[in-house]
Amino acid sequence: MKEKVHKSFRMVEVFKTNIKHWAHAKMVIAEIHKCFLCYKANFDLEDCDRILRVECVSEQINPDPLVELIRSMGFQAEVLPDEVPVI
Repeated sequence: MKEKVHKSFRMVEVFKTNIKHWAHAKMVIAEIHKCFLCYKANFDLEDCDRILRVECVSEQINPDPLVELIRSMGFQAEVLPDEVPVI
């Protein structure tokens, strides 16, 4: 009998934002969690790019609706491109 193997899937998208205050970050996180039930979001406001990190374990993340949601709340966000270091 063959055993089913479940592959772990984890998608992470990282955004540069203009969010400066934790109160605003908490509002954005709450709205993301309300609108995108399988997404987990957090901020690093100490980073110069004021990073929003969104993770999902069940599906691929479409960044466009997230950017639109954040814009509708009066803020800006853009996807940070993946950078592969040159060795």
